[in-house]
Amino acid sequence: MSRATPNNLRLIPAEAVSRAVAGMCIEANRALPPDVLEAIRQAARKESTPQARIILEQLLQNTELVEKKGLPLCQDTGLAVFFVEIGEKVVVENLRQAIEQGVRQGYAEGFLRKSVCHPLTRQNTGDNTPAVIYFEPVPGADLKISFMPKGGGSENMSGVFMLAPAQGWAGVRAAVLERVIQAGANPCPPIIIGLGLGGNLEQAAVLSKKALLRPLDDRNPDEDLAVREDELLEAVNALGLGPMALGGDTTCLGVKIEAQPCHIASLPVGLTIQCHSARHARVVL
Repeated sequence: MSRATPNNLRLIPAEAVSRAVAGMCIEANRALPPDVLEAIRQAARKESTPQARIILEQLLQNTELVEKKGLPLCQDTGLAVFFVEIGEKVVVENLRQAIEQGVRQGYAEGFLRKSVCHPLTRQNTGDNTPAVIYFEPVPGADLKISFMPKGGGSENMSGVFMLAPAQGWAGVRAAVLERVIQAGANPCPPIIIGLGLGGNLEQAAVLSKKALLRPLDDRNPDEDLAVREDELLEAVNALGLGPMALGGDTTCLGVKIEAQPCHIASLPVGLTIQCHSARHARVVL
């Protein structure tokens, strides 16, 4: 719902944004995206280790139970992370507040766990806010909101590495493999890896998280990065950690890389590890 405003601008009511966000919070926590579900199915079919195959089949059974019972996929319903593309012809009054209100509504209506607390006192905010929101102005008259509920177990295994330029791709690859080994069972493998290359310290981290919004079955439009995604996926799975790090062929379901130019003296690497419950949703208003 929207209405025209002067100078060809499009006004989207804050209430419409809040309703859409609330719906996404509930939807994403109760259903795996089709690409993730299919990746787990394929992994279960191909898995050569019996115990690993059983675990993957249990993950699929969990999604069936969720659909029948209307429960969240995981008890950790995540920190609410949003990537928001705002068309240059769009006006939303108090957009940040509208999104936050949608989070409050969605987590309350969906009976989703509130996981946000003060970093030191650990006092819970009670409504899963504040959310983490990244805004990006873009051409056009649409408002695109992508939502990712990010669980704590996999987030704790993520990191940023400031490598020397001379370390190159070999250094990036070594850093990722070392962190995956260190992470072990903590991020609930099979994992998905988002990798941000370049920019600076904080941009590399944001790029790595944004990369996780890409479907698992797409191919990077940059052929060089596409080849590196395939190579790193193969290398991570060759570690043999397997589902829940109990051994097997399927440690990782996919690797997604986003890259930006960086300073000549730096090679920033952001690594966001996502658990198998790779939940996300998107709306266009």
